Amino acid sequence: MVEGGKQMSAKTLHQIQQEGLDLLVDKLGPDDAIRFLRIYETGSGDWTSDRKQYLEKDPDKIIKNIMERRKKSPAL
Repeated sequence: MVEGGKQMSAKTLHQIQQEGLDLLVDKLGPDDAIRFLRIYETGSGDWTSDRKQYLEKDPDKIIKNIMERRKKSPAL
């Protein structure tokens, strides 16, 4: 890659992770950086296959569900 006339190389995921952690610690301090990281969880499951079970494919059903929800709780 070339940016601004300089040759750039792709960073590894480890390099990106380390830079991100360094920035968090610089901006938040070590204690708050750790607290921030604890907010996030990796989760579990396989969304690629699970979404087929949870997402509606029929557009008419999607619209019907939206209209029913709007009737139950109209906008203020």
